[in-house]
Amino acid sequence: MPREIITLQAGQCGNQIGQEFWAQLCAEHGISPDGTLEEFATEGMDRKDVFFYQADDDHYIPRALLIDLEPRVINNILTSPYANLYNPENIFTSKDGGGAGNNWAAGYSQGQTIVEEIVEMIDREADGSDSLEGFSLLHSIAGGTGSGLGSFLLETLNDRYPKKLVQTYSVFPNSQETSDVVVQPYNSLLSLKRLTQNADSVVVLDNAALGRIAQDTLHIQAPTFAQTNQLVSTVMSASTTTLRYPGYMNNDLCGIMASLIPTPRCHFLMTSYTPFTGEQVEKAKSVRKTTVLDVMRRLLQPKNKMVSTTPGKRSCYISILNIIQGEVDPTEVHKSLMRIRERRLAQFIPWGPASIQVALSRKSPYVPTAHRVSGLMLANHTSIGSLFKRTVDQYDRLRKRNAFLDQYKKTPMFADGLEEFDSSREVVQDLINEYEACEREDYISWGLDR
Repeated sequence: MPREIITLQAGQCGNQIGQEFWAQLCAEHGISPDGTLEEFATEGMDRKDVFFYQADDDHYIPRALLIDLEPRVINNILTSPYANLYNPENIFTSKDGGGAGNNWAAGYSQGQTIVEEIVEMIDREADGSDSLEGFSLLHSIAGGTGSGLGSFLLETLNDRYPKKLVQTYSVFPNSQETSDVVVQPYNSLLSLKRLTQNADSVVVLDNAALGRIAQDTLHIQAPTFAQTNQLVSTVMSASTTTLRYPGYMNNDLCGIMASLIPTPRCHFLMTSYTPFTGEQVEKAKSVRKTTVLDVMRRLLQPKNKMVSTTPGKRSCYISILNIIQGEVDPTEVHKSLMRIRERRLAQFIPWGPASIQVALSRKSPYVPTAHRVSGLMLANHTSIGSLFKRTVDQYDRLRKRNAFLDQYKKTPMFADGLEEFDSSREVVQDLINEYEACEREDYISWGLDR
C-alpha cells in the first residue's frame, strides 16, 4: 500500500532545492522531463506513487506544491526542461509579486491572506492520495518567504492534519560569514519556534557546511547555488530511497522517524553522505574503492557532515540510521558495526540503549554510479544545540539595541508588542536546555518537575 508524501516548496531556496530534487527523482525512476516514462524504464521494482501520481494520459506528475511570493524562481522553473512536469494548478505565486522582503513577519502575514487558496491546493492533493502519510516542507529559515510563509504552512498543516507526519528540510544560514540579510537572526529564531512545535522531524542543512563540502570534496573554489543544491538533492533522494525502493524495514516515513527520535522535541537531524561525486565538476569524479566499513567510518567524520556544529566534550549521538545503497552483503554490515564499536568511533547517550541502525537499500538501475557502495547517515546528535545557541546569541545582540524592528512593527502580528520574539526565544532556549540535558544520565527524570 503506498504511503504518499506531499512536498511543499516555499520561497526561493525551497523551490531551487525542489527543482534539483525532482530532477534527481525523475532520473532515478526513469521519468523524462515532461513526465512520460522512458522506454528503458521497465524494471518496475520501484514505488513511484509515493512522490508521483499518474495523469489520464499516463504521464507522471509530482505531488508537489510550488509556493512563492515573488515570481522569479518559479518562472525559471517554468522555462526549464521540467516545465511540463508539474501540475499548473499546484503553482502559486503572489498576485502583486512583491515578495516578503526578507522579513519573517511579512511572509507570515501574507500567508494569512492567501491561506484559502493554499489550503484548497493541499486538500486537493491530500484527497487524491490513497493513504497519505505526511508532508515534506523545503525551505530556508533566514529569508522572508521560506521562514515566514514556511512557518505559517507548518501551523496550518498541524491544524488541518494533526495526525499526519510533517518532515522539513530546513536550510540554516551561514552564520560564520556576514549575511546579506541583516535581520537573519530574527527570522531564524521565529522560524525555529515553529520547527520545534509544529514539525515531527527537521533535517538540518547548513549553507556553511554545504559550501565547505563543495570546496573540500568537490574542489569547487566558489560553489554556486546550483552546485550546493545538487548536494542537498542527493541527500534528500538518498533519505527517501527506502520509501521508493521498499525493503523489509524503514519502508515508511513513520518507521524512519520512530527509530531516530526518542522524545518529541529532540527531532532535529543532521546528515552526512559519502562518497560525493559532482556531475558538474571534473575533478570530483575521482573513484575509489568503497566498502561498507569505509563508508560507515567516513559518515562519522565531521568533514562529511552537512551541519557545522561545535561539539562539546560531552556531546553524543542519541541515535543513528545509516542508509547504505548498493551491492552489500549483510555479513559485511555486521563486521563493520563490530569494528566501529571496538574503535569507539561514535559516543552514544548514557541513558538508553543506542547503536547504529542500518537500512540496506537498492540503487536506481537507471542512474549509473561509479561507486559500488554509497551511504547516507541520518543522526540525532546533541551538538546541534550549538547551532541554535549561535542563533540565540546573534538574536540577543540585535535585540539588545532594538535594531531593525521597524519593519516588523508594521505587521499586524507585532503591532501591539514584541511578545512573539520573547516567546520564540524561550522556546528555543528550552530546546537548547533539553539537548544539553540529553548528555546527562538523569535525562529520563529531567523535566518531570517542570
